[in-house]
Amino acid sequence: MIDDPSRVASPDDDLLHRTANGEAEAFGQLFRRHRQAVYRFALHMTAQPATAEDIVQDVFLVVMRDAGRYEPGRSGVAAWLRGIARNCARQRLDRDRPFQPLPDEAAGNAGAAIQPDPLGDLARAEGIARLRAAILGLPVHYREVIVLCDLQELSYQEAADVVGCAIGTVRSRLFRGRDLLAAKLARRQAGEVPAKLSDTRCPA
Repeated sequence: MIDDPSRVASPDDDLLHRTANGEAEAFGQLFRRHRQAVYRFALHMTAQPATAEDIVQDVFLVVMRDAGRYEPGRSGVAAWLRGIARNCARQRLDRDRPFQPLPDEAAGNAGAAIQPDPLGDLARAEGIARLRAAILGLPVHYREVIVLCDLQELSYQEAADVVGCAIGTVRSRLFRGRDLLAAKLARRQAGEVPAKLSDTRCPA
């Protein structure tokens, strides 16, 4: 049959089709396959693990409700899910402003164990924290393309599918976002910006 090859090539499409038909096992497989990627995207966008978990739940509630609206071939299921996550994250950011500072608990817990190079580990942790803080300080439309392309390594086309814009717009936002990010990191390293985030309230 004509549609059999497409199902073999795109198992996610098949899972989503079966989810739309009410198959709980297909939904479970889809959830297990994509949960971590959706969570990572949400965490990069919000820096709040609890909020990221809430966004994951929101995304898959939308999937349960709207699986039948997915159009195979227009974009992949992974991009479709990230598009839903993007909308959910934006709604959360709009609702939860002012944005809270990035918590330091993760770095503190990591340092609890005996480390062979504690100073080096601390420096690396602080570097990651500065990067995350700087990303959170970007306007959302720059932040999301950096998360998609640089952190999650999506192609320009995949990112464009998620954001719902032209590839040229993704390239332009990525160029400008990287420029702003580099400037923020340079200022933080020079001590011009306080360690705590006071500028993370970003316009949508």
